[in-house]
Amino acid sequence: MQPTTPKNLSRVLQALARAGLEVSRSDNIYKVRLRGRPDAPCAEVLLPDGFPVEGKALRQLAALAAATHPAGGAVERACASPDFHPGDAGVAIGSIALTEGMVIPAAVGSDINCGMRLHVIDLDVDRLMAGKAALIEALRGDLFFGKRDLPMTAASMRGLFHEGLPGWLAAVRAAPLGMMGRVDLEELEREVERVHLGGALDGDARWAPEDLVPAGGEPLRDGGMATIGGGNHFVELQVVEEVVDRRLARAWGVRAGQVALMIHSGSRGVGKHVGAAWRDRARAAWPKGQVFPTGELFALSLADQPALVASYLRAEATAANYGFVNRLLLAELVRRRIRQICGDRAAPLIYDLPHNITLPIAGDPRRWIVRKGACPAHAGQPVIIPGSMGAASYLLVGHGDPRLCESASHGAGRAISRFEIGRGPVDEEALGLRGVECVTLREERRIEEAPAAYKPIGPVIECQVAAGIGGVVARMRPLLTFKG
Repeated sequence: MQPTTPKNLSRVLQALARAGLEVSRSDNIYKVRLRGRPDAPCAEVLLPDGFPVEGKALRQLAALAAATHPAGGAVERACASPDFHPGDAGVAIGSIALTEGMVIPAAVGSDINCGMRLHVIDLDVDRLMAGKAALIEALRGDLFFGKRDLPMTAASMRGLFHEGLPGWLAAVRAAPLGMMGRVDLEELEREVERVHLGGALDGDARWAPEDLVPAGGEPLRDGGMATIGGGNHFVELQVVEEVVDRRLARAWGVRAGQVALMIHSGSRGVGKHVGAAWRDRARAAWPKGQVFPTGELFALSLADQPALVASYLRAEATAANYGFVNRLLLAELVRRRIRQICGDRAAPLIYDLPHNITLPIAGDPRRWIVRKGACPAHAGQPVIIPGSMGAASYLLVGHGDPRLCESASHGAGRAISRFEIGRGPVDEEALGLRGVECVTLREERRIEEAPAAYKPIGPVIECQVAAGIGGVVARMRPLLTFKG
């Protein structure tokens, strides 16, 4: 993947024009639209200087911007964050769209409420490393070998799907089982206010997989709950290497030298179940005789299909609620093991936020913001942006910038596909794996997620700070990464 330089930019833009795209650049903003679609909004991409302009990703974003429904509904605005790159399911990663009168299930896909969670721990690196071997052994059992003790009652699963974290916590408090009988439920309840939207969306258990909604009887042991998943998902212990905004860091409880816990995971099989079902439903509901949309971005129209729109949003919320609980439990597994091995430590939650989700615009029942591989960055809100397992991660504060629809990147973005990076000989130095500690059961995962597979995080952060998306509060360095 070649960087874009002033010398070759003209050639790149000409090639994109031949591919049917209208593309222009002003400073770090690229504008793109499908040729022949002057009715569609010009999508904007914020890219650091020198980052490659990827034609496939631009085509996917232009198709999203041009999405409409024959019965009414369109995209008002489309944009993309600096970790912009092609998506396997036809929607570019880093895409953000503001829709009016319609929702687009394919724009979110199956990894619903993939998101980030960040804790800081009252622990220094030396003490952590003194217990590292015991901690790895315990967490390997919890994360990879199913030793987590998390039975769920029928009431807790229904509470989870219908009401998210508050519904689940209320049911757990009424009948705490397994590990949940040994955790501080009051601590978890206090932390709900640090989860985006309180981790509580309007879901419905009827959209969940049937085997996860028992009528009663014996407790359920869900093999997907409190698991990391594949792809770029991880559980990582880090150290706060630098505090940049001292005032906010103090207010949020972040200090240099602390150990931090960062989690990237989502709704696992529930998201796949909902995403696949609604991809097919949206396609089947497309008006007969109408040309299929570019990129097969089948929308559901509020004017013509209000019941379908409402049902999809409930189904997506059902999976999103599962994602919030999944991240909470992953964090609780790690927090519990650290307290067992390193002593009782405060380990407060900084924030938990979603990446892949459709959310309503406050006060407007006809408009939604759709994010695919981008995170909310509202004014004053913590924003968590990971690097790779060999590069820094960042905690920012959002500035609520409207140009990127109050959003920020969800990482650095892939530079090399998993297929490509796994083809050649393993060169630890070239892959950036020298000195990286990654715990995984599959060596190929370590290669696929090597630091060299990702773009540099520094320019991605700098670009967003310069654009007014947010400000850096702290930088964290990875110490130990667990990959599913």
